[in-house]
Amino acid sequence: MLRIGLTGGIASGKSTAAARLAELGAKVIDHDLLAREAVAPGSDGLARVAAEFGADVVSRDGTLDRSALGAIVFADPEARDRLNAIVHPIVLRLADDAEAAVRTDDRGAVVVHDIPLLVETGQAADFDLVLVVHACEEVRVERLMRERGLSRVQALARIRAQATDEDRLAAATVVLAGGSTVHDLRRQVDTFWRDRVG
Repeated sequence: MLRIGLTGGIASGKSTAAARLAELGAKVIDHDLLAREAVAPGSDGLARVAAEFGADVVSRDGTLDRSALGAIVFADPEARDRLNAIVHPIVLRLADDAEAAVRTDDRGAVVVHDIPLLVETGQAADFDLVLVVHACEEVRVERLMRERGLSRVQALARIRAQATDEDRLAAATVVLAGGSTVHDLRRQVDTFWRDRVG
């Protein structure tokens, strides 16, 4: 089994790369989805988040109010650390379970862990190789403003809440350029798959 850690800053193109890897046959374990599962309605994770940050972070329908929580944690690094201390262990357990299920089905699988905070959580050494999708800050700011409706200040806050480009690139085995077109990034993934996997 080949284990790949896939990461990239917010709005770098990582999701495009993950989707193409899945099309090529990789088993992608999306840690963002697992993080949502970790704080699903009625979960222990959501109860712990509400206890830590207040009932206002839970909507009337029992789901996590991501914008309310985001307003807290993107303005306060210590609050973000407290949130991560709750959510990350749950996500790691869920990811281990997902990988074990893949291993049971296919010992020769290529497993891609799609982890936005791979560098921040010190997981780079856990993988056979680390694939980083990189795009410069200005490209990412523009994408966040256009695609997610964020202000420039909000976009920069989210970018700067993550690892620096330098730290992410230092952890990389392979770097894909995510700053141009979707077609170009998909082509780079194909080349990576041919040269390093296939």
